[in-house]
Amino acid sequence: MPGNLDVGRLKIGWARAHMPVLEGIRARFVRERPFDGLTVAAVLHVEAKTCALALALQAGGAKVRLAASNPLTTDDDVVAAVQAEGVETHAVRGESLDAYRAGLATLLEPVPDVLVDDGADLVALYHERHSDRGRVRGSTEETTTGVTRLNALEKSGGLLFPAINVNDALMKHLFDNRYGTGQSTIEGIVNATNLLVAGKVAVVAGYGWCGRGVASRLRGLGAEVVVTEIDPVRAIEARLDGFAVRPMREAAARADLIVTVTGRPGIVRAEHFEVLKDGCVLANAGHFDVEIAKQDLERLAGRPRLVRPNVEEYRFPDGRRAYLLAEGRLVNLAAAQGHPVEIMDLSFALQALSAEHLARHGATLAPRVYPVPVELDRSVATAALGPFGAALDTATGAQLKYADDWKSGTE
Repeated sequence: MPGNLDVGRLKIGWARAHMPVLEGIRARFVRERPFDGLTVAAVLHVEAKTCALALALQAGGAKVRLAASNPLTTDDDVVAAVQAEGVETHAVRGESLDAYRAGLATLLEPVPDVLVDDGADLVALYHERHSDRGRVRGSTEETTTGVTRLNALEKSGGLLFPAINVNDALMKHLFDNRYGTGQSTIEGIVNATNLLVAGKVAVVAGYGWCGRGVASRLRGLGAEVVVTEIDPVRAIEARLDGFAVRPMREAAARADLIVTVTGRPGIVRAEHFEVLKDGCVLANAGHFDVEIAKQDLERLAGRPRLVRPNVEEYRFPDGRRAYLLAEGRLVNLAAAQGHPVEIMDLSFALQALSAEHLARHGATLAPRVYPVPVELDRSVATAALGPFGAALDTATGAQLKYADDWKSGTE
């Protein structure tokens, strides 16, 4: 069903009203037009905040072409609104995998100048279909999963253009991954289930920045949180942060809720389903729907039945039930509205500035993975101080001299 144009405009307007950093960049883009004559292909979760980014790029002179990065995270109202603004969009909520892949392919015909990616699916498809360097000035990537794929391409010598790792910028992962994923994941779980968090045993698989955010917010709502990890450093960090750290098979037997946040396949699989307690809720906040092994679930429990929107019930032969949320896809977007607007203001400001950097300099950069330039990262932090109600202190001359002397070894 087509989206409602007026509702979509209201949603985008609300997002833009709470994204002052990106709006400041947009205003400069209007003056400077850094993307004049260029096409930007963006694969994103097509909802209000991402469309604010698309419109900012368009304001800078870009021809923006947009496709979905996940079949279940598109907002059809927003699609109607952004299309009315002239952004070519290939995204329908609930579209088939074939339609999803066709949307990606369409963005590459003709080949764009800059790619803005979320999960590196568009980059991967370009590398499958094209073998020439120089046609694309570069790509930006904002997910851990996507950066992993880019690093693998670079290591193999197959990366065809420069790529900017937005995910690991300070103003992205310290806030988007932790506060954004933490809040929006809980929102998705509660929206889907209407269940109480307090008093439950919640297992968080993975203690990266996203896992930290999810674990801390579950604890804040009164859950007993258990972390699973394969990295000893992160395991000790989780333990010293006050969480139990146990293997998944042991943790799954006690869990009322399991949330996967690792980016790896098969985190919760047959051996864990065999010991799940009755009524356990399974949710994924990693980019792809591979962390909860749905094939194992169906093999052990048969086909599910839909018991609530975004809640599928699997019943095992012994009567135990497991509830899978959002088909194992990103629960924070499929069953909620994604990260809070103010958080995505920071991330999409970095995306916009990184895309501009590639538009201006990408043709002269070697094909490898680059960090976000430090000055861009700090410019976003500086621009965000006022909106977040923060003000910096000032170092005295003596303090600055002391720091300089210490660095030079004269102290």
